[in-house]
Amino acid sequence: MNHENEEFMNHKDHKGHKDQNLQNIRPIPASTERIVRDVIGAAIEVHRHLGPGYLEPVYVRAIRVELVLRQLPFEAEKPGPILYRGDFLYTHRLDLVVSDVLVVEVKAVRKLRPIHQAQILSYMKASGIRVGLLLNFNVSRLIDGLRRFVL
Repeated sequence: MNHENEEFMNHKDHKGHKDQNLQNIRPIPASTERIVRDVIGAAIEVHRHLGPGYLEPVYVRAIRVELVLRQLPFEAEKPGPILYRGDFLYTHRLDLVVSDVLVVEVKAVRKLRPIHQAQILSYMKASGIRVGLLLNFNVSRLIDGLRRFVL
């Protein structure tokens, strides 16, 4: 299957699904929103200093430095077990989990693909964390590589 031209599916375009009742979606706490903003600020600072062109581990380590400077608690390479019907299947590693409320997945790719979105959404689902940031540093402006997700 060629994923070159694949676009993200719009929920309303997917037949067989009724529109969600948006009033049933729980709001994100203000404390979590502050953490998200602080992490985005940390990522912008890293991108401002390093720019595009490095490998993903460089950016992950640089963000870790920024999170320490901002006194934000985090876990790097946090194991995320995947269970199916109570049976252990696999453990994936989350790049960063900040303050137990935010999953951060770092990329350094030419273009974000649907598989990257699926990856962070699966990490969020498996970890039970409702908010995620997908950060692609291989862009001229970080805003063009930033995607926020909420479950």
